[in-house]
Amino acid sequence: MDAYSLLFPDFDALDLMGPVEMLHHAGARLHYVSQHGGLVHSRAGFAVATLALQALPAPALAPEPTQAQTLLLVPGGQGTRALVQDAAFLHALQQWAGQAERVLSVCTGAALLAAAGVLDGLPATSNKKAFAWVQSCGPRVQWQPRARWVHAGKFYTSSGVSAGMDAALALIAAHHGVAEARRIARHCEYLWNEDPQDDPFAASL
Repeated sequence: MDAYSLLFPDFDALDLMGPVEMLHHAGARLHYVSQHGGLVHSRAGFAVATLALQALPAPALAPEPTQAQTLLLVPGGQGTRALVQDAAFLHALQQWAGQAERVLSVCTGAALLAAAGVLDGLPATSNKKAFAWVQSCGPRVQWQPRARWVHAGKFYTSSGVSAGMDAALALIAAHHGVAEARRIARHCEYLWNEDPQDDPFAASL
């Protein structure tokens, strides 16, 4: 699997690094990209060197389907507030999401996908503390107020911050088996929430 993490100024570091750690242990080839390339700083000042993303590569022919996966990882963070108004970014995101075989959003990353129109008609979720704002970014999305993560077609959307690790493990389980996802969680000493409906933070709505 080739995993492309799409970064932007003021992204949330754990939205990125939590899923990346799980994907790394699943053997994913990790790529860090942004709209224009260069150093991109998280809200906490964590900087990542990125390449400018023009287009995701076409799926390569492979003997096993899991070897041909292209994943687009879209974190959340304060920077999403400006990007939902950025028409050029949203147009590019629409193209990238269309090229990816799988798309995983964390927290308010779902607001970007919604504003780009790629979640229209699909169930999805996001950070419960920002849920009303995220809903306003995609009125045609079937927003799920109680969900740790939601899987709909090629899209995985997850709730706030650490929920991205749960969704990443669910994606790994779908393609490599539950036993492998549990092995990775144990290796990381992480208590994986395997039930997408077990959302202890839904009460914050």
